[in-house]
Amino acid sequence: QVQLVESGGGLVQAGGSLRLSCAASGSIFSINAMAWYRQVPGKERELVAAISSGGRTYYADSVKGRFTISRDNAKNMLYLQMNSLKPEDTAMYSCLARRGGMAVTTVYEYDYWGQGTQVTVSS
Repeated sequence: QVQLVESGGGLVQAGGSLRLSCAASGSIFSINAMAWYRQVPGKERELVAAISSGGRTYYADSVKGRFTISRDNAKNMLYLQMNSLKPEDTAMYSCLARRGGMAVTTVYEYDYWGQGTQVTVSS
């Protein structure tokens, strides 16, 4: 099994920045692609960024140019640098991991899910 624990969320003003972190533990040898998704109550889950085992990245149009996903395999960490935050970025952000190496864009194709960290952007 794999455990994913997120941190770094909080309250920030519009235009500000936050850096989310995700620590992976357990059977980490089985992890290849990883991603971040967000969810607002009553709305669909949105995969915002993904990174393949080879480092190829994907971004949703809504965050492209503002968010950067990265990983440190030596430390078993995944990051999401969020800049120029907007009120519509307010959501619960969670970390995902999958056994496959491709950075797929469907949330349900990921095998492991974290509990999430809340990000609130005030206007």
